Amino acid sequence: MRLSNIGQVAGPGLRDLFEQEEERVTERETPVVQLVGVAVLIGSGLISGVFFAVAVSVLPALNAMTPDRYLQAHSLLGQGYHPTMPLLVNATLVADIVLAVAAPSATIRSLLITSIVGIVVVEAVSHLCNVPLNKVVRGTDADAVPVNWQDPRPRWRMWHMIRTVAALVVLLLNSLAITFAN
Repeated sequence: MRLSNIGQVAGPGLRDLFEQEEERVTERETPVVQLVGVAVLIGSGLISGVFFAVAVSVLPALNAMTPDRYLQAHSLLGQGYHPTMPLLVNATLVADIVLAVAAPSATIRSLLITSIVGIVVVEAVSHLCNVPLNKVVRGTDADAVPVNWQDPRPRWRMWHMIRTVAALVVLLLNSLAITFAN
């Protein structure tokens, strides 16, 4: 489907934007750039998918547990995410940067730069908010939970939801950028 056809479905204001974009995008991307685009979609899809699954399934299960069981389960769950998720997020960031540099138009470049900002938000929230809470949880003995234990689950969930929304926005922006480029 040509971009101008998409614009016809979307309305007159967007039609003009799509037609202008179509005029700017005159060359097809090289196969390497296309492969990087596939990598970006796979990476941002996996990131948002994992975060979404944790938000809708894992977190409710963890919240239903007693503190000792939560501490045990959290310890087991964390083993599977590290180093996989940080590597995936960083690889997706690098691939997004490559696409932004190779972008055939200002509109596509803007979408990709905004996506890059979103990935940085995901990384910042993870490293500055969720990881410190994970360290507190790992430092608490599940067999001797202190009486005055401060349950980190509400704060962890809040930060996780922020990075989940950021990851979903990144997926949307990357999808739009790659769709416009093709």
